[in-house]
Amino acid sequence: MISLFPIAKIRCASILIYAVVCLSTNFAHASETGQKVSLLFAGDIVLDGQPGKWITKGKDPFSAFAAVFASTDIRIANLECVVAKEGQAADKNFTFRAEPESLSVLKRHVDAVSIANNHSGDFGRAAFSEMLTHLQKNQIQYFGGGNNLSEAHRPLIIERKGLRIALLGYNEFMPRSFEAGTASAGIAWSEDEQLVLDIQQARLHYKADLVIPFMHWGWENEHHSNQRQQHLAKKMIDAGADAVIGGHPHVLQETSTYKGKPIIYSIGNFMIDALDNEAQTLGWVIRLELDKHGVTVWDSRVAKISDEGIPEPQAQLASACWVRGDKQTRLCSNVDTGFSPAQIQRSGALPKALAN
Repeated sequence: MISLFPIAKIRCASILIYAVVCLSTNFAHASETGQKVSLLFAGDIVLDGQPGKWITKGKDPFSAFAAVFASTDIRIANLECVVAKEGQAADKNFTFRAEPESLSVLKRHVDAVSIANNHSGDFGRAAFSEMLTHLQKNQIQYFGGGNNLSEAHRPLIIERKGLRIALLGYNEFMPRSFEAGTASAGIAWSEDEQLVLDIQQARLHYKADLVIPFMHWGWENEHHSNQRQQHLAKKMIDAGADAVIGGHPHVLQETSTYKGKPIIYSIGNFMIDALDNEAQTLGWVIRLELDKHGVTVWDSRVAKISDEGIPEPQAQLASACWVRGDKQTRLCSNVDTGFSPAQIQRSGALPKALAN
């Protein structure tokens, strides 16, 4: 008599293999066509001064934007200060140092920060190294700086819904003396050849699906990008970047598109009380929706910064937005706090400040 048990086992194994293949295929298909990730960028954040005093009093200076931040999968900001107790102030017009306790509030709203800017080194390398420890302790990821040159240029890889996103940060504004060294802590300085190599390595070595540099560049209080920014933005996209986001001028600058990839030259300030003109009180919070092929749509929300350095949403204003395939930036409503690409509508002629 022939036993049917081995045949049953073979059939069960075949069914199991088939099921696994089907599930894997369906997941891969979902990752390619259905799964999208939203990514938020906020501008310069200084947790010193009045915003720091708010935190000391138990208040949350991010509270007015909490819903906007919560509407995205990943939240990124530029941390425009050192967070430490150690160090001596550098000989500069402005130096910013925040209390380590402020990071517990930052953590509620932000997943990662760029530390590639001209204030991370305000209190020296010891304070900078202390900040890295505090960020790690609070589980806030960082990029654009590290304990040595290799770490400073290493991409931060964030994976969501099957997408591997590489974030890189670079500073172009003096002083350069705080650039990371072979064995010394500091920030990533923007050198064209190294930057191109970093973008390529993010894909080849770190297996990133998407690469986005967050730049600290341009001249303060200039409302239009300069030739250096424009040239470098195109070079980064030619190297494989899927979008370029910028800050540092403390004011908003125009947006552009190159090879179907968005360039946002400056998103301005977000939380800072060291302001010296009205234009510096307006900033954008940028939200991008991503798929395997890059940015499908981005929109923005306007932040009006009070005399105390606290951002407030401006629901009555329209601001920049874009949909893949557009050759020009659109204007969109600021009323909705959720991430709703379907609500992006054209609204007539573009103001000069937003034209490509």
